[in-house]
Amino acid sequence: MPAIAEVLSTVASRRDPRGSELPTCPVCADSMVAAEASAYLHDNLISYLWTCDTCGYGFVTKHSVKPIVCN
Repeated sequence: MPAIAEVLSTVASRRDPRGSELPTCPVCADSMVAAEASAYLHDNLISYLWTCDTCGYGFVTKHSVKPIVCN
């Protein structure tokens, strides 16, 4: 019986915006996948708590988001 395989391109057609914005630990340079916690602060500002699984170092990042406008 012949085998059938699908070959997928390893070149992304466009950059993944979330994958490129993930932080790395400033102490051990390990990549981080998900924030431990997040909080909506005010005026479209979100804070994320990151903790490194490798060395335990923790830090906070803050990001502003654009409001969604419906027509």
